[in-house]
Parts: sequence; C-alpha cells; structure tokens
Amino acid sequence: MEIRPILSALLRSKTGALLIAAQVALTLAILGNAVYIVQERLAISARPTGVDEDNLFFIRLYGFREGIDVQAMLDTDLATLRALPGVASVATANMAPLTQSGWNLSVQPNSNDPAVDSTNTAFYFSSEDLVDTLGLKLVEGRYFTPDEVQVIEPSLANVDPRHVVLTQALARQLFPDATSYVGKAVYLGDSRMEVVGVVERLQSPWAQLGDAAERSMIVPMRQLDPAAQYLVRAEPGQLDRVMREVEDTLVAARDDRVLLRNTSLKDARANRYRADRSLAWMLVTVMGLLVLVTASGIVGMASLWVNQRRKQIGVRRAIGARQRDILRYFLVENFMVTSFGIAIGLGLALGLNQLLVSTLEVSRLPLAILPAGVLGLWTLGLLAALGPAWRAARIPPAEATRSV
Repeated sequence: MEIRPILSALLRSKTGALLIAAQVALTLAILGNAVYIVQERLAISARPTGVDEDNLFFIRLYGFREGIDVQAMLDTDLATLRALPGVASVATANMAPLTQSGWNLSVQPNSNDPAVDSTNTAFYFSSEDLVDTLGLKLVEGRYFTPDEVQVIEPSLANVDPRHVVLTQALARQLFPDATSYVGKAVYLGDSRMEVVGVVERLQSPWAQLGDAAERSMIVPMRQLDPAAQYLVRAEPGQLDRVMREVEDTLVAARDDRVLLRNTSLKDARANRYRADRSLAWMLVTVMGLLVLVTASGIVGMASLWVNQRRKQIGVRRAIGARQRDILRYFLVENFMVTSFGIAIGLGLALGLNQLLVSTLEVSRLPLAILPAGVLGLWTLGLLAALGPAWRAARIPPAEATRSV
C-alpha cells in the first residue's frame, strides 16, 4: 500500500486536507449529538400515558350564573352522558394527562419530617371511578368506595383526603425499600392518606422528563366548581361522533354556561409534543444539509487533487500502473484524511455533549452511537471520493507527454 507517498503528497498540500478533516470532525460532532437528541425526543414523545388515549377526550364548561347549584349540575350531566350511545365511561376530574395544566402538590411518607424529602406529585381527584374511565391498570389493592368520596368547596380550600391511589413510579419514589404499598401512609402536610391501591401508570399533565412524568396520585374528591370538566371514554371507533354528540348535548342542556374546550387525548399529545417534533425535524434537516455539504467538500477537494495531478497520474500509467491502482490511491488518500477528521470529531462530539448536558436538559451521549457515526462518515467519504477517483483512474498514459 502506498501509505508513505500518499502521506507525503498530503503534507505538500495540507491546507485542503486539513479543511476536509475539519469538516468531517465538525460533522461527526454535530451528527452524533443531533441523532441522539432526535432519538431521545421521539422516544419521549412516544411514552405511554397509561390511559386509553385512542378513545378518551375531556370537555370543560363554565357555569357563569351566580348561585348555580353545582352539585345538581354535575349529577345531571353525568347521568345524561352515561345515557348517550357510544359512551363507555364518564367521570368528573380536575385535570387530564398531557394537558399542561393542573394541580401539583408535594407529599412525603412521614408527616412534616424535615429529614424526609417531599415529592412533587400530580394531584388527580374525581368522585367517580377514574381507573375505569381512563382505562388505567390497577396492579395492587382497590379503587375508592363511594363513601370515601369527599365534597369540597373551592372557596373553603378544605382539601383533606383520607385515601389515595398511587402510580407505581410515585410509590417506588416514596417507599424505595417496599415491595407492597397498600396500607402505607402518605402525608399531604398534616393530612394522613392511606394507600388503598396502585396503578401501573398515569402520566402527569406536564409530561416531564424522566420518572417525574409518572409520579401521580388520585384522591376521592368532588370539587364544586362551576368550571366543570368531564373525562369521557368512548366505545372503540366512535370517538369523533361521541365528542360531537356530548358537546351538543351539554351545550343545549343549559343556557347559563359556555363551552371552554372539547379535546381528545390524541390532540393533547400532539399539542404537548409539538415543540419536540419540530426540534426533531429541524435537527434532521440540519443533519441532511451537513452531510450534503461535507460530501460536496470531499468531492470538490478530490476533483481538485485529480486535476492538479493529471500529469503525475499519466506518468504512473505510462510506467505500468493499472486503473485499479490509481483508483485505490485516491480512495486510500481520502480514507486517511477522513480518519484524521474522525479522530478529532470523536473528541469534539464528547465535548459538545458535555456542554449540552451542563446547559440543557440533555442526557449523556451513549458511546454506542459514535461507532455508527464513524462508519457512516467513512462510507460517505469513500462514496464522495469514488467519482473523482474513477475519473483519475481513466486518465490515459498519453497524459504524461502533454505539456502543462
């Protein structure tokens, strides 16, 4: 292999080689981190919420007339909705997953013990069976009984639940050494709540990164708020029709309230992760342009080298060099330049990731991604140089006799 002649030729025209190596290094550093960020964001946006998203929607209306009997309004609405064809289950609720708005409270396994850290928790409450309505999976214990439901007046702020259903993620956070959670106590300030059940998963309205997104709890409460919200699970395949019928029915039922929103959980997911998808598409576009620019740079530099060495190539052909020898020469030359750039790019990729970890909500780059980037750039370099190398291999021996 003509390593020494190739290296000697590169040292004589090192500016072009260094430019290509720098471009390759920058491409690897950016591609490695961008690919991982795209994978991470897409994985985050695909996380399951634990609910029956395909068939679930929530509708909120505001009763604006002073002195409205909220308790009677809620009971009437629930009875009306349960009678509609296609409605599988309905419940009142203060919030829903992925809606980016709701209640967030701190709980701890011991009452007001400063030595025990509190845990921020998504605080769901309903007077109906949210496990059934949301389609949650109960993995331990039971749901609430009707006599455990409390009715609260928002103006009195009398939130004092006695029973709670936790998600597995929250239960493990509060009781890391336990294998069973039913019967344990959770404290909301001075209020002691007994764990009666555990659901596999229920994502918070904010869908934070990591396990925090699944640290949720449900308590048996009905809030007498004129801004009433209902979670409705439709029969499979009937979501759109049921959404329209529920909206028409509730709006027509009273003339003293207005519709605030009527949204499916699928639309809520799309809204919650719109920024993540936009970021992913932006990074994919940047990666595509970066690969195109790098490939163009390699083609341009390889073509320049071929044009500068036509006479030299003709001489080599005249003294017996075969076409494949010339082809191999330029491909090896490109491989060496690309490898030098890759070596620098590996360090840059790790350094850039460290910067992103320290300044943004980005996890550390898995080293397994870098070998794929290395192989990709080697392949890109060889393919980009193949055209100029092939043109060099076809230069005839007679080129050696031509004057410059």
